[in-house]
Amino acid sequence: MFDVDWMGLLTREVLRERGGALVAESCAWAVGMSDAPHHERRAGRLVATGLTVGERAAHGRPLAGEEDGRLELGDARPGSFQDALNMVGGDGRVQAERFDDEVLVPFVRETCRLAAERARTTRAAAWVELADDLGEDPADPAGVVRAGGWEAPLRIDAEHLVLAALGTVPLIEVEAEGLPLSLVRAAEALARQAAPAEPPAGPDPSLIGARFLAEQALRSSALPVPVPPEASDELLDAFGAEGLEADEIRRILADLPLAPGTAERVAALLADAGW
Repeated sequence: MFDVDWMGLLTREVLRERGGALVAESCAWAVGMSDAPHHERRAGRLVATGLTVGERAAHGRPLAGEEDGRLELGDARPGSFQDALNMVGGDGRVQAERFDDEVLVPFVRETCRLAAERARTTRAAAWVELADDLGEDPADPAGVVRAGGWEAPLRIDAEHLVLAALGTVPLIEVEAEGLPLSLVRAAEALARQAAPAEPPAGPDPSLIGARFLAEQALRSSALPVPVPPEASDELLDAFGAEGLEADEIRRILADLPLAPGTAERVAALLADAGW
């Protein structure tokens, strides 16, 4: 057994520090639930009740049906956030499952990352020893966290924190609290979608001369284009006639009009020749 309790305690400490942010993200996630059609499962079939989630909550009726939800979320106050987590959505999934995937899991992963970065700074020697015990690279915090297995128990702690803060609060109040942050998140999503994609990396400018000589070699050799694998020897001879070095040839193969298999054949010939 590895003595890794100090790291588990550190992840819980960072989670407590970020508790306010977790509650805020939970409120933002809930925005819009009241406007969605309400569904429940009857005799194993998913059916719409004809009301929105908000209308059903306003009538004081439970949001989660008797056939839906998680046992640990049962006995919730009708119309509360906990009740909403336990209800089934139009896709047949319990909302708590969506909450896990969309809020708890990424939040806990980021919390563990922050805890790992803190450990590397404040407990450098202990961090190196911990990584060694787990068989991971100390320079790879994500790998150490995965090997340590702190995310799963921390997710349970995070869920308890959210339910303690919001579980009995009416869903409509949770949504109202989360509206400002949800607008920020929506704006961020639009900005990411509108951002231009990074242009593909261009050819290495340090190889401009080598590519010019390689193209000259192709023209003077009269080899078929794309160059087939069986012409690899002639291609190497043409490159040599133009003064290309072996390292230059390896680095420009991907930029040349070669048939499938030719680049690999040329690289093998260079290796056989000890170049």
